[in-house]
Amino acid sequence: MNKSNQSGIELSGRGEAREKPRQEFEEHVLQVDRVSRTVKGGKRVRFRVLVIIGNRAGKIAMGVGKAAEVATAVQKATTIAKKHILEIPITNETIPYPIELHNGAAHIILRPAKPGTSVIAGGTIRVICNLAGIRNLVAKILGTANKINNAQTTMMALEILAQKYKEENAK
Repeated sequence: MNKSNQSGIELSGRGEAREKPRQEFEEHVLQVDRVSRTVKGGKRVRFRVLVIIGNRAGKIAMGVGKAAEVATAVQKATTIAKKHILEIPITNETIPYPIELHNGAAHIILRPAKPGTSVIAGGTIRVICNLAGIRNLVAKILGTANKINNAQTTMMALEILAQKYKEENAK
């Protein structure tokens, strides 16, 4: 039985103190789906997991993993996410420009907000913005309730935002 205190030091059962390794990215499991396919012997059940990782300082990524067990699927999704890290610009704790993006049925609107507004957004965008370190934002999800499509569209919008910001600051 391990106990830990507020400073991140883990106390084992014998009283020795061990420093807990700090992770660079915080991860959030946004969705777990049970998916099945029909095979010769019946149905094969697997789990599909959507994971968002971020460091709350401008780096964010998403990954989708599928496996026979939830824990393995989360591990796969986290590995995939770490390969696709996106660095986004944050100015005054918000995004520098408003952006609207359509991707399939997903329609995402992101707008910068004044300090003190906080994140006013639906579940998927709220998780992504909190893990990215955006503290003030007004957003709307239109078109679909599919979390994977909304997460992909939000990531695409943030990527376009980062490219636009980089181009304008390069001048």
